Amino acid sequence: MSELKRNAALVIVGHGSTVNPDSSAPTHRHADVIRRRGLFNEVVCCFWKEEPSMREVYEMVESEVVYVVPNFISEGYFCQEVLPRELRVTGPECRVGEKRVRYCDPVGIHPNMTRLLLQRAAEVAPGVPRAETSLIIVGHGTNLNDNSTKAIKAQVELIKNGGHGFAEVIDAYMEEAPLVAEWDQMTTAPNVVVVPFFIADGLHSYQDIPVLLGMAEDVGKAASQNEVFRHNPHELRGRHLFFSSAIGTEPLMADVILDQVAEYDAKHGASTAEGGLCSNHDQWLAAQVGEEGLVVGQVQVTQKEGGYELRHVDDVGVDGLQGFEGAIAARDQAWLDEAGEFRPLKSAPNLRRGWSVTLVDVEELKLALDFVYPAAVGMAYAKAHDGIEATPLRDFLGRQTGMYRFANRITDEQACEIVGRICDTATKCTRQILWPVTSSLPLSGPAESKAQARGGPVPLLCMEACPHLVSEARKVARQNHEASSPKAAV
Repeated sequence: MSELKRNAALVIVGHGSTVNPDSSAPTHRHADVIRRRGLFNEVVCCFWKEEPSMREVYEMVESEVVYVVPNFISEGYFCQEVLPRELRVTGPECRVGEKRVRYCDPVGIHPNMTRLLLQRAAEVAPGVPRAETSLIIVGHGTNLNDNSTKAIKAQVELIKNGGHGFAEVIDAYMEEAPLVAEWDQMTTAPNVVVVPFFIADGLHSYQDIPVLLGMAEDVGKAASQNEVFRHNPHELRGRHLFFSSAIGTEPLMADVILDQVAEYDAKHGASTAEGGLCSNHDQWLAAQVGEEGLVVGQVQVTQKEGGYELRHVDDVGVDGLQGFEGAIAARDQAWLDEAGEFRPLKSAPNLRRGWSVTLVDVEELKLALDFVYPAAVGMAYAKAHDGIEATPLRDFLGRQTGMYRFANRITDEQACEIVGRICDTATKCTRQILWPVTSSLPLSGPAESKAQARGGPVPLLCMEACPHLVSEARKVARQNHEASSPKAAV
């Protein structure tokens, strides 16, 4: 992509996870690379299972024109159904509030993915003759959408017909035929290279697939916590098996994201010349900090030598903190808790102590706060100006599909009990809930305190329920169903 888009924002959408720290990491890294190039006014991420959510992300960006690129492999169920629903996208270009949203194709179907697959295969098995090597490209497989395997099949045909010299090129899947567990039966070469066609080294590529391949007996730790799969080859079933990290972790994926923006412009004749800003978060945020400083959640913000400093509120006045620079360093401090465990919920009251981060200007401060408390500044700005549109819990649960489609079968009383327990301010989440149970039924009982204002000029606001609450609602709905019909199961 050669055209500068200084009047536009780029939003990269990933899947994310509530348990695995590696799921969102590649999406963040690709965004960091693109942000440093200065091509867009803003570059941010949002996720299906992590913060910020797709509903929150529009509050984070100030640009009127917003390019959305799904960091997904296929154009199947998620990109055709889930993402458009959550992002409120109704076509290639549409209005969402004041924003003009341009919805691009997912990265996995771009032709340049072929080059990345070949590069990854060469890296994982250097010097191994291709004529004596079978290449397996493995995906998830699903019956939810016929397009879920289309991207992998297309890459297999491109490599087969491209004269790249492999003995055979095969697509295989975790949950549909041909099954990757039968890799030795579907290949004939003495060397087998397996490349997971996934965005991240998450639950599948470094936990489930190794078990299916026979490399491990049990599902292991996340990739970032696991060393056993970082060597090749593996001598299995009379073959030399080479297993790579997920294709989405390849650094050049940042260029594929930009390629999809360029493809969108070419296909739709789009231009950003007419775009402008819908808001000015930076100026407003600087005024909130002022000379006295600002507390956001568990973070103290103060002016320092022309810039700003962040530290834990319990470390104010403490000497000897470990010092860092830049917004990405702030993200790193918010990633894990004191015990080194992944913090999927950034508003949990367990931010670790012992650090300080210096930031050069208010623009970097805004980015740092978005990393530590996603969308907090944008939602506070919206609430202070034009207001913020919260989604009633029943409406949110009603949008759920797949295994979570039963979550809305809980009673109103159960809903308030779940909110009071799952969202407990002291131990679970420090956000102020803005949404009611229904448009006419406010939170009550155990959940009532969650609707009370807190947090000063930049409070941590919740405009709709999160995946943690959905999971618990599904459990309760399942219990309801089993209690009324013991022989059935949701």
